Amino acid sequence: MSQVAKIVDLEERFKKYKAMGLQLSMTRGQPSDHNFDLSNPLMMAVSPEDHITPSGLEIRNYPGGVAGLPEARSLFATVLGVQPEEMLVGNNSSLMLMSQTLMWAMLHGLNGSSEPWVTSKPKMIVTVPGYDRHFSLLQMIGFELVSVPMTSDGPDVEAIESLAAADPAIKGIFFVPVYSNPTGDTISDEAVKRLVALKTAAPDFTIFADNAYAVHHLTDEKVEPLNLLRAAETAGHPDRVYLFGSTSKVTFASAGIGFMATSVDNLAHLLKLIGKQTIGPNKIEQYRHVRFIQNYDGGLEGLMRDHAAILRPKFEMVGDVLQEELGGSGLASWTRPKGGYFISLDTSLPIADRVVALAKEAGVALTPAGATYPDKNDPNNANIRLAPSRPPVEEVALAMRIVAVCIRLAAAEYNGQG
Repeated sequence: MSQVAKIVDLEERFKKYKAMGLQLSMTRGQPSDHNFDLSNPLMMAVSPEDHITPSGLEIRNYPGGVAGLPEARSLFATVLGVQPEEMLVGNNSSLMLMSQTLMWAMLHGLNGSSEPWVTSKPKMIVTVPGYDRHFSLLQMIGFELVSVPMTSDGPDVEAIESLAAADPAIKGIFFVPVYSNPTGDTISDEAVKRLVALKTAAPDFTIFADNAYAVHHLTDEKVEPLNLLRAAETAGHPDRVYLFGSTSKVTFASAGIGFMATSVDNLAHLLKLIGKQTIGPNKIEQYRHVRFIQNYDGGLEGLMRDHAAILRPKFEMVGDVLQEELGGSGLASWTRPKGGYFISLDTSLPIADRVVALAKEAGVALTPAGATYPDKNDPNNANIRLAPSRPPVEEVALAMRIVAVCIRLAAAEYNGQG
């Protein structure tokens, strides 16, 4: 088939897709209703008679502490691989805990800081491609962002070493250590060791690790790097690390539990500050989660195994369709993550924005081009984050065939063939 004939064929396929009047979405990483259904018993996990916990706390009343229920601290400590006394368990948003920690750092400094961070016009290292909500949160609070690449071994530690050693205004790094958003990459053990041992110009340089996908394995192979908190202790920097996580994609997205972990000294410092904002979190919701997860067949591991059974075919479908449509073309590359909630696609030509626009015409909503970079500025105009978790597998397949056609059409336009 001649090149002209191929273009005509692509245009015909595109017109047929447009005529279908589709409304498919591959944007935010939302669980599907089938995933939510796994947690429906959570609604009734606590009865009116269950208002006293095994630790003796009355969940209807104020007392209990800012750090959360002891039962919840013990349960979610297993997710982050820490001790219960290093845990703070909050309400439904880990992003809120991140923002509280960062804002208090700005106003008062963290444990060990000599002054509030706001006095130094602080900077924060972020990985790219990365999570747009991290970028917008940091910028809203007042941080200047310094980007480093996310590699197959995690953040580019060599670049971080150079940056952190030279600039005292660089107060830390914010990244996803396991199944990174959007690439699915996980930090290597060697990178963990180098990161926690950094020689930094800022004495209170801090690692903020959003371990949102710590238990979100798609296969039986569990990717579990060295624990950052334990590694930091070994390296002689016990107060350097803050870990965050939540059950937003474990139970219900709008009614989960956010939690964080750090050293006992760090936590004591932070609890004094957060204690001025709240008497304590929603103990009833925390206890519902504890009861539900403990009673689930196989516990948390069993629940996540059932999630993976729903999600895995969708992720496999993305890779299979892209390989069938674009394999060997040289027009794009994509990840095949072992866990997490996203797939990262890169076009070989600077056409990501055009691909997203064409897909929208054909009824497929994609994450905006550039969203995985600060200020939506992808210097290569190449990265597109794919989120196959919400639609049924049949819609995922159709959406990816449309995306593949859009990539071919956008490439032909770019090369002057369209």
